[in-house]
Amino acid sequence: MNPLQFFWLFLKASLLSFGGLGNLPFLHSDLIGLGWASEPDFVTAIAVGNVSPGPTGLWSISLGYLAYGWGGAALATLAISLPPLLILAVASFYRRIEHNPLVQDFVRGLALGIVGLTVVVSLGLASSTVTDWGGAIIAAAALGLAVSRKIPIILILVLAAVAGLILYGH
Repeated sequence: MNPLQFFWLFLKASLLSFGGLGNLPFLHSDLIGLGWASEPDFVTAIAVGNVSPGPTGLWSISLGYLAYGWGGAALATLAISLPPLLILAVASFYRRIEHNPLVQDFVRGLALGIVGLTVVVSLGLASSTVTDWGGAIIAAAALGLAVSRKIPIILILVLAAVAGLILYGH
């Protein structure tokens, strides 16, 4: 694995997204395509990112660790930290053009594209990890609870784990 290329993939994903899970489609495509990460790595990294305190975009650091060890975590951290720092420099210019209708339409379209890519990748991840009706029901219930935003993610994960234990008896 080439460390410079690894760093570039995380930097590119971070530059082309707006945080949170926005970089998921880019990292998924690149890291899976190169064979540097697996579907379970993504599922694990997202789960760790959701139960960890702090911004949701930190799941990328877990993915860096799973794919390339401590060095991968350090490279991922640096790569996802650079774009926000660059934004500070760009912010003054953007304040001058943000009210332009073309700029507003572009930003809205870009955000919708990221949502679409995230949905497609999420469905791909779900299809590789949910293998029967029981798992589908647990996943659908967890998604419903998460969308409601009334129950903390950690509690949803615990409930899903208990349901899995009851359903599968492991």
